[in-house]
Amino acid sequence: MRAVLRIVQVLIAAATGFAGSYAGAADANHGADLAKRWCAACHVVDSSQTRASADVATFATIASNADFSPEKVAFFLLDPHPKMPSFPLSRSEAADIAAYISSLRK
Repeated sequence: MRAVLRIVQVLIAAATGFAGSYAGAADANHGADLAKRWCAACHVVDSSQTRASADVATFATIASNADFSPEKVAFFLLDPHPKMPSFPLSRSEAADIAAYISSLRK
């Protein structure tokens, strides 16, 4: 079911032009600022952070996943999830956070 939902999200993104506009519009520096404000309570968002929740992935770990893509992360952030608080992120803010996470990929 989850795989079907992801496919539908990608198709919607392609149809609405979000995926095409993502690469040029995303701002990783702004994403880093947003991540420190919204995400650092639970995730380790950069190498200078020393504490976060033990049961959640660090941003570097998320970036290193074999199936990582900034588009998937942006859609994940915009879709409500029971394990995460609901954040009032715009599409561009979600894309910026995704671009920041992507910048951590090694």
